[in-house]
Amino acid sequence: MAIGRGQLFRSFREGLLKNAPPTEGRGPTGKENSRLCEKITGFSPGTQSVEPPTLPQKKKRKKKAAKATVPCQPVVPLPRVPTKSIGHAGKPAECTPNHIERMPPEILLKILSYLDALSLFSIGFINKRFYEMAHNNGMWHKMYSAEYGHSMKWRPKRLDEVLDKLSTVVVQERPEGYWRRLYFRTMAGFNETKWRKELKDINPFTGLPSQTERILRSQRVTWEITVSDKWGLEGTFEQSRAYFSDSSVTVCWSSGRWPSFHQLSTLQLDGVKRQALSSPNINKPGWRSLMAKFDRDTISKSGQVIGRDQLVTLVLFSPSIVIGVWRGRWSIAFVMASFHYHRLVERSLLGTSMCPYSMPENKPPFDDADPDSGLHGYTLRIILHNTVTQIMAGHFSQLYCSKSQVHGGFIQLNVINRGSLSQHTPLSGRISLPWKCEALEGTVENCCMMSLTLMDEYQNPFWCVSTPVSMALNNKEPSNDYEGQHFLIKYQDAEGKVRMDLVWLEEQRQYFLINLVVFIATAKVNKHFGRAY
Repeated sequence: MAIGRGQLFRSFREGLLKNAPPTEGRGPTGKENSRLCEKITGFSPGTQSVEPPTLPQKKKRKKKAAKATVPCQPVVPLPRVPTKSIGHAGKPAECTPNHIERMPPEILLKILSYLDALSLFSIGFINKRFYEMAHNNGMWHKMYSAEYGHSMKWRPKRLDEVLDKLSTVVVQERPEGYWRRLYFRTMAGFNETKWRKELKDINPFTGLPSQTERILRSQRVTWEITVSDKWGLEGTFEQSRAYFSDSSVTVCWSSGRWPSFHQLSTLQLDGVKRQALSSPNINKPGWRSLMAKFDRDTISKSGQVIGRDQLVTLVLFSPSIVIGVWRGRWSIAFVMASFHYHRLVERSLLGTSMCPYSMPENKPPFDDADPDSGLHGYTLRIILHNTVTQIMAGHFSQLYCSKSQVHGGFIQLNVINRGSLSQHTPLSGRISLPWKCEALEGTVENCCMMSLTLMDEYQNPFWCVSTPVSMALNNKEPSNDYEGQHFLIKYQDAEGKVRMDLVWLEEQRQYFLINLVVFIATAKVNKHFGRAY
């Protein structure tokens, strides 16, 4: 028995000598091994005795009874496991196999189907494979149906099976990402069915939806401008003020540090639907709908000065956008835009951040019995206003054009004739455009906003314009019926043009509109009515 214990300790000692770690870069010496073995096993390697070492026992406590102690077993150091790491030569460690990449797509889709909408949206940014799976129409359709679907009613089992098959066909026919986009639009408050019904309430006097302003306010729609300079620096500016009229809205941006006008590279206009958050300090998220984007060439070539005062110069470079720049420095002071109500809700909400809303064509029924279709039955609603008050509003119906007046590529509609004094219309104020920025404000004379709505014989909007206009002195065509200074307001785009003649009566201290002519492009009339004028 004693000999067996001696052989056991001797074998244990030899194993310790073999696996003992080196100290300070050199192997252990014989004496060090002997001391190590003596410390662990309790006897010297040279000793031939096989008796086990006598272990010290614990001291007895005074207050407690003495108990027999169990001798401690020797602590055996575990051998070190070599690990692979990056060495000095820069060799990377061996990568473990990616079991997720080796999974079948059906299993991954099943796993992803248990995620919520936010997690599923975030996982699409991992790699290309997860991006494609995170846009799966089947998962988002189930999520949309469970969250925003109609309440389930009792139906026969066979009818449920037929409807499930039909819904599967509908899901597969939709483009990739359709149900994902619809889910987030619905979550953001896009109840299109509700406000589309409200847009059907048409004002017969203007031919436009009567609830446009209320819908825009209830949907928390704002407009933002994003500009970038020639160095690539980009900045986004939120609207400062908005002025609503019965057919248009005027929006101003005046806060923030704008780049110089000559350094503008791009200018982008977006409609943004904001979300109501409990904390006002948090940046509110929202849905962006691209409305217009202008590059450097468009800004530099189409810029036209329409007015100035002692501080700013107004530069019109788009049919609806005017930029106020400080005189002498050409740094931007403010930006002002006028939006017509026609399809404004759809343009502000239904576009994307990359593509604007595509307006559908609304063609009237073709009339073979009327040889002059497209030349009569027009109704005009025109308003001159600024950011403070309405200057003039006129409603004119039963406008027509004879075939002899179709020339130069335009159809001429005489709204107010110069020789008919009963048609001359007084203006309720001066032609001016007030402006305001963070620290200063002023008024540019002989400038204002013009909102024009031309309806066809079916009372559908045919040509809609909302733009800043300027008034210039015109002494070449004086009127024999009035003594005073004559002025001219002109506007033209690809679809038509407008000419307005005004006279200033010093005694009444008032402007009178004595001539108004609207020209419509013949190509637009032919396309809309299917004619060949």
